[in-house]
Amino acid sequence: MKHNRDWFTPGMVAAVALAWLWPAGGMDGGVLRGEWLTKVGVALIFFLYGLTLSFAALRAGALHWRLHLVVQGTTFLVFPLLGLALVTLAPAAVSADLRLGFFFLCALPSTISSSVALTAAAGGNVAAAVFNATLSSLIGVVLTPLWMAFYLSSGGEGGPLLPVIVDLVLWLLLPMAAGQACRPWLGAWAGRQKGRLHVADRLVILLIIYTSFCNSVQSGLWLGRGATLLLVTLGLCALLFMIAMLLTAWVSRLLGFAWPDRITAMFCGSKKTLASGVPMANLIFAGQPVLGIVLLPIMVYHSMQLLASGVLAARWAKTGAPDGLRI
Repeated sequence: MKHNRDWFTPGMVAAVALAWLWPAGGMDGGVLRGEWLTKVGVALIFFLYGLTLSFAALRAGALHWRLHLVVQGTTFLVFPLLGLALVTLAPAAVSADLRLGFFFLCALPSTISSSVALTAAAGGNVAAAVFNATLSSLIGVVLTPLWMAFYLSSGGEGGPLLPVIVDLVLWLLLPMAAGQACRPWLGAWAGRQKGRLHVADRLVILLIIYTSFCNSVQSGLWLGRGATLLLVTLGLCALLFMIAMLLTAWVSRLLGFAWPDRITAMFCGSKKTLASGVPMANLIFAGQPVLGIVLLPIMVYHSMQLLASGVLAARWAKTGAPDGLRI
């Protein structure tokens, strides 16, 4: 797991750099036909997700309903409300495009692999982490597009919703259902090839990031905005992550959760998925130059959450429940 995280973040930087150097390759209508290549990539990602999705794992962790309410409520209610507050109160330095990206980040489901791995490393409730991470991804297929439809329509930016729904069903839901249907024949093979499938999944995400940034670079959307945009994004991502960690810690302690359950609530409730977020964004904002800026908060938050959570997991694995945690 650690090895994959080590190469993936530099890979994102390389994908963006390649888009700056060769935008004509991945833009819509370009050499690689990015508009179709990325849709095929999205379908592959969600087929593999369906193929590796185990409902037995859901059953194993389903009993701790208060913990599940904390995690799912934070992911799909508290985070979007924070996103609405952020885009409303943000200073003028935060452009409308970046506000859209931050709300999309807040509307996303939690991660699967990193949430579970970090929970296990810190000594948390792994069965509950598997349940919440998997359930979050399933719920997000529906709730994330609904939150985005609400945000875009309330801001007067809503376009025709039907084509987006059709794309989500065709390139996301159907491949995931096909993967799940193939589990009786391919599930054991997928389990044995989990590491290689994870690498393939990440390579496809890098391809989608490249093609997404090609359109925005080609349109000139980044001219004169690069450094300021990145600094603002870093600051706001850090603020969101800190609020999510403190809030889930406080609520978990208020409800009397044991320390392993508090770890699960903090790590699952504070995470946002890049693996599902990039394909979803590509379908919802297909062909729009703004897609590159929409993806920026997700990419920054992804790296930040892994770094900060990794440090906390290593510390808590050695010390156990911190005496100074009085949130």
